[in-house]
Amino acid sequence: MEHQADWIKNWGEILDAAVSAVLFYFLIVAMVRIFGKRSTAQLNNFDWIINITVGSLAASGILLTSVPALRAAVAILTIMVLQFMLTWLTIRSRRVARLVKVSPTLLFHKGEYLHDAMRRSRISEEEVCSALREHGVARKDANWVILETDGQMTVIPKQDVTLAEADTMGNVERPPQLR
Repeated sequence: MEHQADWIKNWGEILDAAVSAVLFYFLIVAMVRIFGKRSTAQLNNFDWIINITVGSLAASGILLTSVPALRAAVAILTIMVLQFMLTWLTIRSRRVARLVKVSPTLLFHKGEYLHDAMRRSRISEEEVCSALREHGVARKDANWVILETDGQMTVIPKQDVTLAEADTMGNVERPPQLR
């Protein structure tokens, strides 16, 4: 009976993990509150990567004895400040926004699949059909299907409006013949 299970070998490490978890929990809640809703809203690619990084750093600070909790906390704070600064810059500079952000992509135009855009985005016809069904469109007679920056597909139902007249379609990437 000398052999103990791994999870009860060192109560000090277990207590340390519990205390670190509580501290990281409050640290992340405070940072989300300070840095705003964007950090938890529907995520674009950049925001998703930042959130995964923060989660990984928090886990390292909680579970790894080789990573001091203060070091992980400083790394998380640094990442959050950098994200805040970059998003602040993207709002104020088109050049920075073009470097960092991806554009929504037109995948379907007035009943026709845009296969080049779908191939670049790695979206199949079945996925476009699924988005159409999800939005209550039973036939391929929607005006447009757009792959948004957060990975969601938006369906614009059939309307008597051209792409040039649609105010909300100005920043959507599209083939040259539709510009």
